[in-house]
Amino acid sequence: MELTNKQITVIFKALCDENRVQIFRLLQNGEKCACKLLEAMQCTQPTLSHHMKILCDSGLVNGRKEGKWMYYSISAEGTEAAVNVLRELTKVSESGECCCT
Repeated sequence: MELTNKQITVIFKALCDENRVQIFRLLQNGEKCACKLLEAMQCTQPTLSHHMKILCDSGLVNGRKEGKWMYYSISAEGTEAAVNVLRELTKVSESGECCCT
């Protein structure tokens, strides 16, 4: 699946904030309730909600509601897409031609 430039910037915007990277690291051990993330982050609930919205909108994190609680986990599909995009963006042309000639 080919991502647009806009979709690519949304993915990398999600990872360009220290708090969101911390959340991502917390989720490496598996699904977490928002209340556990809130305790670990030591931030306000609206701040956590803002960060979770950005992570979920990027496709890197999945959220699911169970009763009144939200649970979050890393999205395998979203992270695979991010890795593939980074690989594609950093691929060096093998033609060896200089663009200035």
